[in-house]
Amino acid sequence: MKKIDCLGEICPVPIIHLQNHIKKIEKGETIIIITDHSCTLTSIKDFCKNNKFTYNYEEVINGVWEVKVSKTI
Repeated sequence: MKKIDCLGEICPVPIIHLQNHIKKIEKGETIIIITDHSCTLTSIKDFCKNNKFTYNYEEVINGVWEVKVSKTI
């Protein structure tokens, strides 16, 4: 499972990191993006819906989220 630390980075930087890493994983693998910007959650949701990836997220500490993105096709 690949982790991408995007703490302190604002959009579109986390999406660019995700785009670069998602190309390198196989079907069923997961990438975890760690972010402290709520706008990144919205951007990742949109990216996943548009590209048919699955995602879920959890606020691991106040103001910090881990977003798990999986390649399904």
